[in-house]
Amino acid sequence: MESKKAEDGETDKLEVLERLLSDERKRSEELLTRLKYSQADLENYRKRADRELREAAESLANGLVSKLVVVADELELALKHAEGGANGELTEGIRMVSGNLRAALQSVGVEPIEALGKPFDPALHEAVEKSQGAADGSDRVVEVLRTGYMFRGKLLRPSLVKVELARKSAQEEAKSDE
Repeated sequence: MESKKAEDGETDKLEVLERLLSDERKRSEELLTRLKYSQADLENYRKRADRELREAAESLANGLVSKLVVVADELELALKHAEGGANGELTEGIRMVSGNLRAALQSVGVEPIEALGKPFDPALHEAVEKSQGAADGSDRVVEVLRTGYMFRGKLLRPSLVKVELARKSAQEEAKSDE
């Protein structure tokens, strides 16, 4: 009888131990799942922080470049007014400073928009004056009043231009009159 009690006691202990083991496995799985979620949250936070840092740096660079482009325009204007004057050294100095500033801007990704003689593109150009032109089929930029710029592939500032509008053919004019 005692051996049966001992067996029952050992069976009970075994059942208790198996239940404890099962509970610990469940707890371990829950902890592992929480750890995985925490790791994913940390990785998402790192990515978001990196993206926000890049966006802040881009915004700061964009603001600075916008201000420097205005300085480049003013130097170019000063150079136009100084050329042909009596003080050739001053003119040469302004030319050198303007060239250095443009080179510095180009080194960080600022590119002037080539507009003169090109087809008018409202995404890149802002027309301040329009005139009738030849019947070649497209509106053309005939004068650049202020240079536009791209910064790292994005429009920083559109070019201010004078546009020569394409003349309509006789057939197009007859249709528009109807």
